[in-house]
Amino acid sequence: MNEPMDNDLVKRLMWTGLLAGTGALVSIVANRLATIIWVRLFDEDPPDA
Repeated sequence: MNEPMDNDLVKRLMWTGLLAGTGALVSIVANRLATIIWVRLFDEDPPDA
């Protein structure tokens, strides 16, 4: 029953997906936090990158 998890390729794909997903979430949170800080410091929207 646990045979698919024993495959190294499946584990690598799952790990890559997990890294991509958490990286995307962290990026979104960091962007929102930076925007909040910028607006509080300068009372304006941040410049477009």
